[in-house]
Amino acid sequence: MKFLRYGDVGKEKPAFVDPDNNIRCLSEHCDDLGGVALTELEKFSQIDWRNLPIVAPDSRIGACVSGVGKFICIGLNYADHAAESGMAIPTEPVMFMKATSAICGPNDGVVIPRGSQKTDWEVELGVVIGKPAKYVTEAEALDHVAGYCVINDLSERAYQIERQGQWTKGKSCDGFGPIGPYLVTRDEVPDPQALSMWLDVNGERVQDGSTATMVYNVKHLVSYLSQFMTLYPGDVISTGTPPGVGMGFNPPRYLKAGDEIRLGIEGLGEQTQICVCE
Repeated sequence: MKFLRYGDVGKEKPAFVDPDNNIRCLSEHCDDLGGVALTELEKFSQIDWRNLPIVAPDSRIGACVSGVGKFICIGLNYADHAAESGMAIPTEPVMFMKATSAICGPNDGVVIPRGSQKTDWEVELGVVIGKPAKYVTEAEALDHVAGYCVINDLSERAYQIERQGQWTKGKSCDGFGPIGPYLVTRDEVPDPQALSMWLDVNGERVQDGSTATMVYNVKHLVSYLSQFMTLYPGDVISTGTPPGVGMGFNPPRYLKAGDEIRLGIEGLGEQTQICVCE
């Protein structure tokens, strides 16, 4: 199933896409798509969806998960992206955190931070945890996944690289974490390592990759992270980006007001964002 959240910021309601491709409101069956609800997604397949209200097609779409506890990102997880960044392939996954206050809807405007000169784009596969994971093996890992989504891991490279370390400060600006439009359940994604992914800036294809080229796959990442911390329902893992980010161009290319970003992942939907200055 494909789940989503719609409505004004802070007032989003849960919904899903029915077999006729209409968005149907789920608010009479659950309060929101987060926490406990993510452990019970299979029950919604039993609902008689024909009796649920249809959501207006022009409704704002919010982030596909609510109440995210941890927003965990993996750096340099594509060998060719590591090369364009001038960095070595890591011998273990590089982990950093992105502030949950960065989370926004998939089509909300990208606000370029005040004074920023190096705001960059990154299309990434998002993994949403569906049940607690602690010390899980790779063989068990996907059993703890609720589903997958598209993430634009926006980054301010000067904040990230040139201001005394800690990638988090360059990754956590408000609106730097568009998630969605859909949370696509695990059963609809038989192989998360076989998904094409792309990103356009002003109509130009700048990223064109596949999750097949990840250095560390989803099973490994979920298992690996669970050795250091318990992963809870609603935690989100952003798994890294293929090559083609602005920093990798010669000379580098960064986002400016008025730029349009479009991105998507096979079977998971698309995002569109217009950049504005703060």
